[in-house]
Amino acid sequence: MTESRKPQPTEIDLNDPSDSEHVRLSRRQFLGSSAALMGAAGTGLGAGLLAPANAAEDEHNDIQVAPGELDEYYGFWSGGQSGEVRILGVPSMRELSRIPVFNIDSATGWGITNESKRVLGDTAFLTGDAHHPHMSMTKGRYDNKYIFINDKANTRVARIRCDVMKTDRITTIPNVQAIHGLRVQKAPYTKYVFCNAEFRIPHPNDGSGMDDIEAYYTMFNAVDAETMEMAFQVIVDGNLDNTDADYSGKYAFSTCYNSENAVTLAGSLRNERDHVVIFNIERIEAAIQAGDYQTLPGADKVPVLNGRKGSKLTAYVPVPKSPHGMNTAPDGRYAVANGKLSPTITLFDIHKFDDLFEGKIEPRDVIAAEVELGLGPLHTAFDGRGNAYTTLFIDSQICKWNMEQAVRAYQGEKVNYIVQKLDVHYQPGHNHTSMGETLDANGKYLVSLCKFSKDRFLPVGPLHPENDQLIDISGDEMKLLHDGPAFAEPHDCIIIHRSMVKTDKLWKRDDPFFADTVAMAKQDGITLEQDNKVIRDGNKVRVYMTSSAPLYGMDTFRVKQGDEVTVVITNLDTIEDLTHGFSLVNHGIQFEIGPQATASATFIARDPGVYWYYCTWFCHALHMEMRGRMLVEKA
Repeated sequence: MTESRKPQPTEIDLNDPSDSEHVRLSRRQFLGSSAALMGAAGTGLGAGLLAPANAAEDEHNDIQVAPGELDEYYGFWSGGQSGEVRILGVPSMRELSRIPVFNIDSATGWGITNESKRVLGDTAFLTGDAHHPHMSMTKGRYDNKYIFINDKANTRVARIRCDVMKTDRITTIPNVQAIHGLRVQKAPYTKYVFCNAEFRIPHPNDGSGMDDIEAYYTMFNAVDAETMEMAFQVIVDGNLDNTDADYSGKYAFSTCYNSENAVTLAGSLRNERDHVVIFNIERIEAAIQAGDYQTLPGADKVPVLNGRKGSKLTAYVPVPKSPHGMNTAPDGRYAVANGKLSPTITLFDIHKFDDLFEGKIEPRDVIAAEVELGLGPLHTAFDGRGNAYTTLFIDSQICKWNMEQAVRAYQGEKVNYIVQKLDVHYQPGHNHTSMGETLDANGKYLVSLCKFSKDRFLPVGPLHPENDQLIDISGDEMKLLHDGPAFAEPHDCIIIHRSMVKTDKLWKRDDPFFADTVAMAKQDGITLEQDNKVIRDGNKVRVYMTSSAPLYGMDTFRVKQGDEVTVVITNLDTIEDLTHGFSLVNHGIQFEIGPQATASATFIARDPGVYWYYCTWFCHALHMEMRGRMLVEKA
């Protein structure tokens, strides 16, 4: 059983002329086959051809946030190939900060300081491809504890602490390659982080079975949210794509393509249908408790369970080929699998999952609706009022549709489920509504993350920015509010009301982030808040100093050529926003030290001479004078 803990539509007639201005149908005919649709996708059909969307009217939401006022929402954007997470204010769309995760960042010293290297572990040399940021939940609501994000390029999952907005753990997922979809368990709390490994590989992947393609497989993975250790893995058929979870804690479900188990594009397009895999979390936990699992070499503590077709732990529901996005509605009843190579979405009735696993119904019986929306449906978001918003990649549109109307239409009634289509610019991928992945969905804003932006911004060379578009969905009609250029493919985002995000203003001196550095100082007999000393241990030198604007506690220290030098700095200032930096010239050492924090970096003093160090974060009127010298003697 899943453990528990105490937690701190409007109907529109498309044929009625009075509704015509509210409904904008696609300019394009539905393409009749997957092959034709693939061809359109490959050529970027329609990019740049759509007219600008209407600007917002006065009675709708306004993006203007006046000087001295605060945004209503936090937006957490994945940084894509940059490997970071970006924090935006919504609706202003102003970038507030960046959280380094899988990247090296010289502003903060991420990947340079000893503290960050401990988090990165033996993967510190790798790049990153950050995809899906999601906050932990309690009873289906954000709890401001952690944000999790995956690195598809290097099969990692990271955790960000929401109190300080710093990455504190990174886990490499064993036995698989390329973590793509990631979501958290929504209820009763985030015990697990669910993450899909996309690519099938041989097991063991040691070069011995590379040509036995039929033996390749991939796995659905669960990471313990508190320990960041592997909880379990489930072997599946096909390639996993995106994932989500229900609001009871009982089920997770993933889109899955390549039911052909092919390794080429042509091979993976043979079948007319692929599937969505439903994972029964209670049964998986029971199987682990009963010892009904195996382990694989190199990860002998990780339970690996058989979830292939026919397993009691999973159910495979056939859907149109190559499904992509998987999104759970805030009503707790429906989940949407988005067609990608089909103009349709598949609406699942989660309330029927129990009957499916008890053998009372067939897999396709859990489908509440399968309806056409437009070309290239990728992802769906929700407003909490029964409406869904699906990105149409090929049509370059957002389609607003009503879920109950779609169910009725699927059952044969002559009702119109499409409410409106809004042109976006261009080729939208993920979208997200304010609080839309929780029980608190409020239907105020939607963000469309568009992959192309030509003619929307000043030209900047062959590599264009992408376009994050903010849309007002508070009224009956969607209204485009704002274009925002973005670099390096922000793959996905979440929008959280500011009342649900609480951060610390100062570091706590006993924070575990720099606990190892504090322990090292204690062994050296150093009181970090008071001492400015050099400790020599053979050719290893530890330099302890304080910082208090506009002075370092030590303006000179002396080492020898070839010494391994560790500089440890403690910021004594107790004023909010008074951050210091430390940069050692010509040594590649640069990092931040927030108020009351301790930070350190280790390097080799390679060449004799005088090397200045200075504060890199403006802290005082005499900031330029906050400096000192490292004197390196000849060996």
